[in-house]
Amino acid sequence: MNCIFCKITKGEIPTNFHYEGERVIAFADLNPQAPTHLLLVPKSHYENAAELAKGDPNALVEIFSAAEQLAREFNLEGYRTVFNTGAAAGQSVFHAHLHLLGGRAFS
Repeated sequence: MNCIFCKITKGEIPTNFHYEGERVIAFADLNPQAPTHLLLVPKSHYENAAELAKGDPNALVEIFSAAEQLAREFNLEGYRTVFNTGAAAGQSVFHAHLHLLGGRAFS
């Protein structure tokens, strides 16, 4: 498998982690859409959030717990969390990941 997020989770691509837990890592998005834009990625490969929920629901719980922790650490007054599912929804890496965005007002 040639999945960039699998390579990152395995340490094959050096990345500065803002969070590393039992099942989840978080790092900055390379193309940020907000002043704070982090990606929270399960260490196990699942194509999308629905597959993750079926295959490893504990990772999904950890993703949202980590998002809350990171929002506090980044002093976000509010934040947005987004899972894109499928190319038509903007998913470009087909390894489930949650976008954590904050640091500005959203419309």
